[in-house]
Amino acid sequence: MSIPTTTAPTRADHDDLERIPLAPGLPLLGNTLDFLFRPVETGVDMYRQFGPVVRGRTLGIEAVAMGGPDALQFVLRNQDNAFSNAGGWEYFIGKFFRRGIMLLDFEEHRFHRGILQAAFKKQALVRYLDGMNPAIARGLAGWRPGRRFPVYPHIKRLTLDIATDIFMGERLGPEADRINRAFIDCVMAGTAILRFPVPGGRWRRGLEGRRVLEEFFRQRVAEKRAHPGDDLFSRLCLAEDEQGRRFSDEDVVNHMIFVMMAAHDTSTITLTAIFHFLARHPQWQDRVRAEALALGRDQVTHDDLAQLEVMDRVMKESLRLLSPVHVIPRRTVKPVSFAGHRIPAGTYIIISPIMVHHLEEWWPCPDQFDPDRFSPERAEHKRHPYQFVPFGGGAHMCIGLHFAEMQVKAILHQIVQRYRWSVPEGYEMPVNFTSLPSPRDGLPVRLERI
Repeated sequence: MSIPTTTAPTRADHDDLERIPLAPGLPLLGNTLDFLFRPVETGVDMYRQFGPVVRGRTLGIEAVAMGGPDALQFVLRNQDNAFSNAGGWEYFIGKFFRRGIMLLDFEEHRFHRGILQAAFKKQALVRYLDGMNPAIARGLAGWRPGRRFPVYPHIKRLTLDIATDIFMGERLGPEADRINRAFIDCVMAGTAILRFPVPGGRWRRGLEGRRVLEEFFRQRVAEKRAHPGDDLFSRLCLAEDEQGRRFSDEDVVNHMIFVMMAAHDTSTITLTAIFHFLARHPQWQDRVRAEALALGRDQVTHDDLAQLEVMDRVMKESLRLLSPVHVIPRRTVKPVSFAGHRIPAGTYIIISPIMVHHLEEWWPCPDQFDPDRFSPERAEHKRHPYQFVPFGGGAHMCIGLHFAEMQVKAILHQIVQRYRWSVPEGYEMPVNFTSLPSPRDGLPVRLERI
C-alpha cells in the first residue's frame, strides 16, 4: 500500500485540532453509534450546530468531519494533493479490498486508472449492454411474484450474475451464493466495531471472504492470459501502458475483486432504492412504465438511454436520497486550511455526500421524493457543482459511473414492463447503514406480473 508519509504531529498541530469544535459522544465509542445508525440526521445536526468543520470519534479513530458542498469540492478536487485516498480507506477496507483502484493515490492511481478506463469507454459499454440484456431477461424469468417478494436479495443476485457474465465471461452457477456471501462479508467488515479476527465477528468473516475471493480469481488468471476473451478480466491480464508495463497477477486479482464488488453493489443499492420509492409513489412507477412502453422495445439499446428522461430523474432522486457510498474518508498528507480552521497533516477526514443531499438550503423539502427537481426547468442539482455527488468527484470519481447508470436503466426498463409492485400504506424501508446502505428487511413488496 503506497500511502504518503507525514511528519510527527507537533504541539502546534495539537493546538490547531483543539480549536476545532468537538461533537460530544459516548466514552470510548464517541460518535460511532450515531454515524452507524443515523448518519444523515447526525451529519445534518452536527453541521447545524458546529458548522462545516467539527471533530469527533468514530470506529476507533479521531476524525474531522467537513460538511457542505464547498467542503466536498475542496476535498474531492484535491488540487494540492493534500488528501490521500489510500490513507483514508486503508483503515476501513484495506485488508479486504487492498490495492483496488479506490485505495491508490496520485501517480500510481493515474497509471492504474488509465489502464482500467479503457474498459468503461462507450465502445465497451455498448458491447456490455448487448450481453447484459439477455442476462437480465434470464434473471427476471426466474422471479416468482408474491405478496412478500424480497427485492434486495433478488436484485443482488441478478447484478452479480450480470457482473460475472460481462466482466469475467462466465456464469457462476452454484458457486454464486458462496461468492456473493464473500463480497457481502468483505464490505460489512469495514465498519466492524471490534476490529480483530474474533470467531463469528465481522472482521473474521471479512478476512475469510477475502481469502475466498482471492482464490476464486487467482486460479483463473493463467487461463485468461493464455486464452483471453473480450471481457474485463482478459483486458486486465493483457493491458499495458505506453512503456509496455503490465499488471502483475496480484494487481489483476486486486482490481477484479474491487471492480466486481463496486459493479454490482452500487447498482444493487440504487435499484433497491428505486424499487422502494416507486412502490411508495405509484404515480411515478406508472410514469416510468409508460415511458418504457412508449420506447417500443423489450430491451434498450445504448442510444435509447438518453430518451429515458423520466427514469433518469427517478434514478437521480433515488441516488440523492440513498447514496450508495454515503461516507467518504480521506487523510491529510500535509496541512490544509478550510473555513477558518487549520487541519494538520495526518488527520482523518470524513465527508458525507448523503448529508449534503439532505441540506434544505440546497434542496427544498430535502426528505421528499421529488424527481422533477432534476428536470431542466428546476435543475435544483446545478446550484453548486458539488451539491449532488452520489459517485464522488475529482480524480477518484467512480470509474464505473456510466456502467452503473446503464445497468440500472437496462434492468429497470425490463422490470417495469413485466411487473408492478407495491408496499403497505405507511411502509418506509428500514436502512442498515452499518456497511453500504441496504434494507434491513430485504424490502418485501407485493410483486404482480403485468
